[in-house]
Amino acid sequence: MREIASCFSEYAVQISDTSCSSYSNKSCISPSLNLVPSIQNDVTCLYRTVLSTQKQILITVSWCKNSLFQGLNINFGEDSPNPFKLNTNSRLFRKLRGSKSFELQGLRVEIMWDLSAAQYQSGPEPVEGYCVLIMVDSEVGLVLGDMAEEATAKRLINSATTAAKFSLISRREQFSGNALYSTKAQFCETGVPHDILIRFSEENEGLKYPVLSVCIDKKMVIRVKRLQWNFRGNQTIFLDGLLVDLMWDVHDWFYNSGPGSAVFMFRTRSGMENRLWLEEKMVQKDKDKVEFSFMIYACKNM
Repeated sequence: MREIASCFSEYAVQISDTSCSSYSNKSCISPSLNLVPSIQNDVTCLYRTVLSTQKQILITVSWCKNSLFQGLNINFGEDSPNPFKLNTNSRLFRKLRGSKSFELQGLRVEIMWDLSAAQYQSGPEPVEGYCVLIMVDSEVGLVLGDMAEEATAKRLINSATTAAKFSLISRREQFSGNALYSTKAQFCETGVPHDILIRFSEENEGLKYPVLSVCIDKKMVIRVKRLQWNFRGNQTIFLDGLLVDLMWDVHDWFYNSGPGSAVFMFRTRSGMENRLWLEEKMVQKDKDKVEFSFMIYACKNM
């Protein structure tokens, strides 16, 4: 009897390489389009940290950028009494290197950061030259940035310091501008970053009708025609040995009186799960099992 994952993969879109397939006669879309890609103005990541005492902490890290503010926000749990905020865009109050300590629910938390050499592309999240290190009760609770390895090694030299287990649970990116969204996502720790391109366009078949295209590594995974009628839906794809549910909801693009917004969600699931994630309870039954969700919140002007 075949494994359930192999049965699912027969009906899922395969994304195993970057070459074009016969899935569609328009299976590849070049990023060099007439539209300028939308601007990424917010990236929020949720991490789960498990201390040596088996106590679990949820840490939310947000990188933001707008006309008034660019910086970093860190929250612990759902009702964090002492959120950490750092404005890297202010000439008067910015502090690109430093540390902050405080008590949180009986735990001693210390946040250390170094953004003095951070380099950015178009988004608010630095791509290199930075370090964010979070200590929880003398344990390394979270490490971010390409310069974090050296900082972590210095901490671990102290025999009283240990490294907690942490994992990325979800990532949310917010865009604004045209109906073209380009980003990257890594769906598991052993996987590689994949290029994701989402595009809204119009095509002619006597009359113009809206079309939604989603490509991963230049390979089309969905192409939804007459989008004003098919504004919600889902598709299963097979990526890095994982089943990934892709959901879209673009209702507000057409029926909102103001600027339209849309949501695109990718969520991994194991091969033994036979229901879409939308039908599942959002409760982690297996503490050792880490699922990942990636959401794109997209705003555009029609």
